[in-house]
Amino acid sequence: MFYDEARIYVKAGDGGDGCVAFRREKHVPYGGPAGGDGGRGGSVLLYVDPHLNTLYRFSKKRHFKAARGEHGRGKNQYGATGEDLRVSVPPGTAVYDADTGEVLGDLTEPGQELVVAQGGRGGRGNARFASSTNQAPRIAEHGEVGPDRWLRLELKLLADVGVVGVPNAGKSTLLAAVTAARPKIAPYPFTTLQPNLGVVVLDDHTEFVLADIPGLIEGASEGKGLGHEFLRHIERTRTLIHLLDGLSADPLADFEAINRELVAFGHGLAEKPQLVALNKMDMPGVRERWPEIEAALKVRGYPAVAISALAREGTREMLYRVAQMLAELPEEVPTRELPVFRLDEDEEAFTIEREDDGWRVRGVQVERLEAMTMWNLDEAVRRFQRALERMGVVAALKDAGVLPGDTVRIGEKELVWEE
Repeated sequence: MFYDEARIYVKAGDGGDGCVAFRREKHVPYGGPAGGDGGRGGSVLLYVDPHLNTLYRFSKKRHFKAARGEHGRGKNQYGATGEDLRVSVPPGTAVYDADTGEVLGDLTEPGQELVVAQGGRGGRGNARFASSTNQAPRIAEHGEVGPDRWLRLELKLLADVGVVGVPNAGKSTLLAAVTAARPKIAPYPFTTLQPNLGVVVLDDHTEFVLADIPGLIEGASEGKGLGHEFLRHIERTRTLIHLLDGLSADPLADFEAINRELVAFGHGLAEKPQLVALNKMDMPGVRERWPEIEAALKVRGYPAVAISALAREGTREMLYRVAQMLAELPEEVPTRELPVFRLDEDEEAFTIEREDDGWRVRGVQVERLEAMTMWNLDEAVRRFQRALERMGVVAALKDAGVLPGDTVRIGEKELVWEE
């Protein structure tokens, strides 16, 4: 199978916990707080490895988790940062959030990287809470939980020229004739079940990458046949060779049908320059059909050639014409990602919901505060209470009608309301 789609789970490392500690040195009776911060968790990054050409590795391994940060220690020792997890993908990999469909990145250049899960920050140790009014704080924080998400990876081949046409038009035979690629070839439709790549070398200064796209049929853009899942591989090509089957009952009808599918699929496929090649000129009767087909294509505005991929007749001349078409195209300017301006999410915003047996408070900051609070430390609990008052959560719960004895849930914690 050709693995050009994958769904993977990534999780960043949790931050390490902060430490509560005090200096213990001879002749230093009031050493003060000395608890270090926890280390930041490792992030998960995707990077381009030019030696890969499929997403096959993700059929075996789908879960990727970065290392957590180490906990802080006494003597103001900070915990070590968790090691980042770098996951290799082939060039041409588009990355989407599996749940929202948001495009997270398009990885095309060797070495290009994309952070898909940022490591959680480390919790602060008690040395960070010292102040003029609280010189011996007994308070620290848990590390922030590293985010997790499901990703959808989609591979689009990186080729200069794509060969399209109906099944059994001879696309694989052409690829085998002009490159070192050795695709499966057989005398029946849908022999090719996956795209194949080959490098065409015409001379010391002329070479390009050729992609054989599995045969398309009418309705391919709607999911019929094999073409739908492979149409996206044509997106990155700069020009197309539209191969016609010289033994077809109506090669021109095949030509129109495939072009309709390119238009229906969209993504600019129909606007790509096409060189039309009538194949199988070595077969009886095909040569006699060529003048009529050539004239019809000329009327439609398409350049056309006649070849025999099997006999390698006319293939070199066709490739030079393709190379000329590539040379005449405007030079590709590296796409610069446009800045996307988004309103910053108000992390202190929260909502209060009435539940059957209590209340639920939701919000980024309030839930993070709950997760990082060390509930076994009285001072940390008091700090949490003060934070709820400062954020307006306490007042909002009173306005909503909370009563003494009601259960209030924040994150994973259940609290009992008291006046």
